[in-house]
Amino acid sequence: MRPTSPPATEATEATGTTGTTGTAEATETSRAARGTAAVLSRLPRARLRRAVRSAAWRRGPVLTGAALLLGLVMLLHGGIPNRVGALGSLVETFLPWCGLLVPVLAAGALWRRSASAGIALVLPVTVWLSLFGGLLGDKSAPGGDDLTVATHNVGADNPDPAGTARDLVASGVDVLALEEITEEDRGVYEKGLATAYPYHTVQGTVGLWSRLPLSDPRPVDIATDYGPLADTKPADVRLAGNRALRATVATDRGPLVVYVAHLGSVRLTPRAGFWTDSRDRNAQALGKALAADRSERVLLLGDLNGTVDDRALAGITSRLRSAQEAAGDGFGFSWPATFPVARIDQILVRGVEPTGSWVLPATGSDHLPVAAGVSW
Repeated sequence: MRPTSPPATEATEATGTTGTTGTAEATETSRAARGTAAVLSRLPRARLRRAVRSAAWRRGPVLTGAALLLGLVMLLHGGIPNRVGALGSLVETFLPWCGLLVPVLAAGALWRRSASAGIALVLPVTVWLSLFGGLLGDKSAPGGDDLTVATHNVGADNPDPAGTARDLVASGVDVLALEEITEEDRGVYEKGLATAYPYHTVQGTVGLWSRLPLSDPRPVDIATDYGPLADTKPADVRLAGNRALRATVATDRGPLVVYVAHLGSVRLTPRAGFWTDSRDRNAQALGKALAADRSERVLLLGDLNGTVDDRALAGITSRLRSAQEAAGDGFGFSWPATFPVARIDQILVRGVEPTGSWVLPATGSDHLPVAAGVSW
């Protein structure tokens, strides 16, 4: 007899079970191997990305520090000391130009691929926009002006005072203030402006011309003559060097008090720094005169040798507001005429509403004339 074989079904089932188990284990092993390989393959790239991100934050520490410093200078400019070299006034004179450093630092941050420098630039951008963003648009009000006014430092070295007079007449303003009038050129301006402006007064080196009647013109003492010898000068000598006046313009809306002033010059020298002594002394004296004047409507026209951001003019700017800031278009820089970098020629008001403020075309002076419309 031949040996009996196991049933075919049992053998098949045994073989099938063994085969299925082996295939499953192989599949699972293959999956694990592929997962492990994928994790291992991702590790270098993850480390690389983390390294890149880390490097982006660490790059450009100097650029980051410069951006933060720029923002802090603009934000805290009032705290910069003014005792040595009038550093605070110097910074405030050119404060709007700090904005030019922002694109320079931004370009550096992009070149260095510095994330920290890019984030740090948010501070100076925000501060600059809060300080000067309002000057970027045209704020002039539609409608007619009750009065148009202008002021111009005509320049002691003006080679063509007659041409300057013609240019100013062409502006068509109602009231015109001039500063730095020399004795030699006074007659030229009086003759050139006489037809358009029948009323005028000249007190020392400043003058006021008007289409409307003037009354009570008088010099204003802004401490131009200062020191032990000042009181010994004769009255006519002191008047010749006078640099401020006050007069009243008769309008159909009532009297308007107008001050014309030319504050002392400033100098930037290696030894003294930003020298502003005479300017600051004049500003304090003028501020006291304005504080004592109880007139309802007041205009101040003139070359103040300082911007409205300069703390040295706080005694003036705390009592009057800038027509350019209230109703101008842009910064309205007025000096120097060839490439203006600062607005030191000002039209400041109290009791009237500025409706517009603009810069007039250049004349033979090193200053640009500035004009404004007011109503009340």
